[in-house]
Amino acid sequence: MRSQSIRSNSFRKFLYISPFMVLLAVFAYYPLYGWVYAFFDYTPPIPLSQSPFVGFKWFHSLVENQVKIDQLLQVIKNTFGISGLGILFSWLPMLFAIFLTEIKAVRFRKFIQTVTTLPNFISWVLVYSLAFSMFSSEGMVNGFLHMTGLSDSPVLFLQSSDHVWLTMWFWATWKTLGWSAILYIAAIMGIDESLYEAAYVDGATRMQVIRHVVLPSMMPTYFVLLMLQIASFLNNGLEQYFVFQNAFNKDTIQVLDLYVYNLAMGGGSYSVSVAISMLKSLISVVLLFSVNGLSKLLRGEGIV
Repeated sequence: MRSQSIRSNSFRKFLYISPFMVLLAVFAYYPLYGWVYAFFDYTPPIPLSQSPFVGFKWFHSLVENQVKIDQLLQVIKNTFGISGLGILFSWLPMLFAIFLTEIKAVRFRKFIQTVTTLPNFISWVLVYSLAFSMFSSEGMVNGFLHMTGLSDSPVLFLQSSDHVWLTMWFWATWKTLGWSAILYIAAIMGIDESLYEAAYVDGATRMQVIRHVVLPSMMPTYFVLLMLQIASFLNNGLEQYFVFQNAFNKDTIQVLDLYVYNLAMGGGSYSVSVAISMLKSLISVVLLFSVNGLSKLLRGEGIV
């Protein structure tokens, strides 16, 4: 009877997660079938079954001449630069979460948290509209510079290829900072109150409590999120860079995801774009398991 009850309970729990497993299979694993396009000379609307099989031709084409090599290296450089800035400043949401929890005025704290979280739900098209209204040649900033006499001609903020990595990091941080801090706020809320009481009994100041109680308690959450961020190092996304790209900054803003899209939609090179996406996914998996192994080696635990 006991074993039957255990099986019944296990089956019930399996039913709970089965809808999510179906969604995972449909949206994460089924699309992997599309990788076969990388091995065919596919040109729409010709069906794949009628397209000639070319093996690794498109993989070889990525490095067949110096021009393509230089272009791919620039794209990889952009991807590494923007992702590197994200990892370099990955501690900002944790610091912001500590700042929020230190605000004693409840209404003011909720206001700040709401204002900083809302941008996460705004599309990148609206973010670019905001950036355009502020930093275009006729935007608010240039209007202010002209009115105060600080500049005689408009400053081309959005058209410039200088500091594109920093500006892309800034907009991404502005959009996601409040939302990213939520997990750290949850980690702070889960700290045992007895740790605070013991620290105050020992005469610790508020900064010492943050340093010796709050920060160590947040480190496990930080390292897990950092490992996930490193594992998705090559996945910068598409929408942000697509709306901000133009003829002037294309060389410095084009990351791998945008490069794949431009190859497929702009150049019609569907098979080549699939080949690059396939390599990017495989490298991401390798990064995930490498970082997980390093975490087990250094911390004694991993995420996989």
